[in-house]
Formats: sequence, structure tokens, C-alpha cells
Amino acid sequence: MEQTRILVVDDELVIRESLSGWLKRDGYHVDTVASGEEALDLLKTQSFDILLLDIQLDGITGMEVLTQVKEAYPDIDAIMITAFGSIPSAVQAMKSHAFDYILKPFDPDELEVIIQKLVNHRAREKENVFLKEEYKNQTRFESIIGQSEPMQKIFRLIEDIRDTDSSVLITGETGSGKGLVAKAIHSNSRVKDGPFVSVNCGAIPKHIMESELFGHRKGAFTDASETRKGRLELAVGGTLFLDEIGEISMRMQIDLLQVLEDKIFYKVGGTQPIAANFRVIAATNADLEQAIQDRIFRKDLFYRLNVIAFTMPPLRERKEDIPLLAEHFLTQFTQEVNRGVERISRDAMDELMLYEWPGNVRELSNAIERAVVVCKTSTIIPYDLPIGPSLEDELKARYFSLGDLEKQHILKILNQTQWNISKSSVILGIDRSTLYNKIKRYELKTDKTR
Repeated sequence: MEQTRILVVDDELVIRESLSGWLKRDGYHVDTVASGEEALDLLKTQSFDILLLDIQLDGITGMEVLTQVKEAYPDIDAIMITAFGSIPSAVQAMKSHAFDYILKPFDPDELEVIIQKLVNHRAREKENVFLKEEYKNQTRFESIIGQSEPMQKIFRLIEDIRDTDSSVLITGETGSGKGLVAKAIHSNSRVKDGPFVSVNCGAIPKHIMESELFGHRKGAFTDASETRKGRLELAVGGTLFLDEIGEISMRMQIDLLQVLEDKIFYKVGGTQPIAANFRVIAATNADLEQAIQDRIFRKDLFYRLNVIAFTMPPLRERKEDIPLLAEHFLTQFTQEVNRGVERISRDAMDELMLYEWPGNVRELSNAIERAVVVCKTSTIIPYDLPIGPSLEDELKARYFSLGDLEKQHILKILNQTQWNISKSSVILGIDRSTLYNKIKRYELKTDKTR
């Protein structure tokens, strides 16, 4: 495995030596420099994977170094080093795409965890890049994207039925891609050159459903001022897609069953039969078998539709497809809104992978579209996503409040100096009266009195 290269940038010699020793002990290649200027010069001639970068540097600041590095070397990740009182700067650094930050004085174990997390992130990103190239052809079928085994089964089944005209029933949760599968089935069928007519059965009022599907003759009812073709007639020679089939009334179920059995239908008010020369694909997010038991869906119609069954897996059961889908939507929406968003950060991708996606692929698409619109830089970060906690909430949960940190730090120094107020105030950089006030405010006590 290629050795991870780390550059430590800190103006304190003892910190550079400590970090270098710990990291070399863990097997990393480490170089150190004392200023931002030296760091930028070294990056022109040598490559590094990770920067350990002090925020408070003399001369060019750590934030300025971070900005320049992210512009010139976007593949380098940065972990910010900050003193106790500079947490707001560290939060700002996180918003500027630093991977994480660590507080002085360091805990070697905490540093090891952060570095290993970052190394694992980088390895996963490289793997995702490889997968996108390696499986580019295998992960797309028409407009459907997926490298997971459940989606590969869907692709194979679409291929298997391309020479048949049998009815198809597609089931799955809302937003899982049932409509895309229906279009892919049509595009790979013998009637691909014919029309694809989609009917949302849940969106058409029941009192006009018959006319919408079957059409009508002029004068067939009060408002029938002219003869009109229905969706069934428009689909002749192609595919009729009945989306949300579970929403149609019992009367319409009988009428559709008659069409499927007799292969003919009549306009409302008409007497001439029209050949039902089209393939039927139906889709639903309802449990039709339960609906049959509840006597709100006909068993015979179910069997007529369910000749070939597709079950769309929810996105939470094929999470390996999320990176591919997210990158696809990123490309799509950056082109549509003409924004210069180029990538999704590893932390943001982690958020996408951890989220359960009750709205499935449609919800993911909406999340990426929103992120592209609100993103302020070229990289989407967790703060841009409409899922999970905000960056500030996450940092508060992880690092506690500023007051909590101050309390812990003061108590630590007091214990280290055996509660020598003079020494402690010098180390903390405050006067004795201020220290006494903070001891009183935080109700700090020595180990002997607790």
C-alpha cells in the first residue's frame, strides 16, 4: 500500500517534533515546516495527502494557507490545529472544507483516530472513482443507475422480457424509480417505436376517469362537445403505463379487466370496437395483495397485470448505488442551473450514505439539487445538504459548548499545577482575579475537596 504523506505546519518546534514522532511511529511519511510560506513553497515541488495546519501562524495565517491549498491542490485534505480559544476559527475552517480540527494540547490517541478516519475516507474515495470508471457501462440501463445486485437483477429482467408483450406489474415505494423502469421496458421492447402513454391513476378524478381512458364520442354526455381519443387509443401500437394502479375504483377495475381479456374497448358512447393493441405496464406503491384481502382490489385483475413482476428495492437497501446516483444528479443539476459545483466532499457523501432516504431516489435527487443551488464553493459539504444536523449542531455535539471546554481546560491546568493559582493564571494567560471568578462561576473544586 502506498505510504500516506503528511505535512505538519506549525510555528512551535515542540509541536512539530511531537506530531512528527507520533505519526512516523504509526507508519506515515512526515515532513514539517514552521510557516505557511514554507508550506506553500514545499507543495510546489512535493506532493502530500494530508496537511496538519496550525490556524494561528505568524505571517500568512493557517486559514489563508487552507484557502490557497484548496484552490491549487483540491485533493489534499487538511486537519486544523487550534488553541483552546480559537474554536470559532476552527468552525470556519470546517466550512472552508477542512476535514477536521484538533485542540492543543494534543491527545495522541485522538489524533490517531482522526488521521485513520481521514485515511479511510481517502481510500473509499479512490475506490468510488475506480468503481465509476470500471462499471460505467454496467451501472446504467437507459435512465436507470445502479451497480448493486438488486438493480443488476432489474436490468437483466428487462433484457429477458424484451421479446414478449406480457403485462408487467412494478411494485415499490414512492420515489424508487418505477416510472423509469417502465420507460426502460418500453424502450427495449418490440413496440419501442410506438407511443409510451402514461396515466397517473391517482391524479385523475374518478368522475372523468372513464372518459380519460376510453375517450368519448361527441354528445356522449353533457360536456362532450367533440369526439376525443382516450389514453388507451393513444397507446395503440406502443405501451400503456398505468401508474398508481391501486388508486382506481372497483368499476374501472372491471372495465380494465374486460379490456385485457377481450383485447378490445369502446369509446364512451361509441359502438365501434377498437383493438387494444398495446402492452400494459402497471405500477403501485400499495400492497395489492392486502388490498385484495380488504376487497378493494380485484384478484382477477391482479393476476392479469402480474404476469411479469418487478419489485423495486428502496434506496436504503442498495446504498452502494448512492455515490453513483449522487454524482449523476450533481452533473445534471450543475448543467441545468449553470453553477460551478464540481464535487461532493467525503463528509457530505458520508451523510448521504448514513441517511435512510424514506423518499428514495426522488428524495436524493431533490437533496442534490438543493445542495447545488445553495453551495457557496465548488464542493458540496454536509452544511449544504437538507438532511442530518447542521455543521454547528454536529460540532457542538462532538466538542461540547465553548463554556464546557473552558471549564474542562481550566480544571486540567489547575490540577496539573496542584491548584497553584499564580502558575495556573500564567499558563492560561489571564490574571489571578479572572481565574478566581471562573473557578467560582464553574464551581471548580480540587480533587481533595470533591
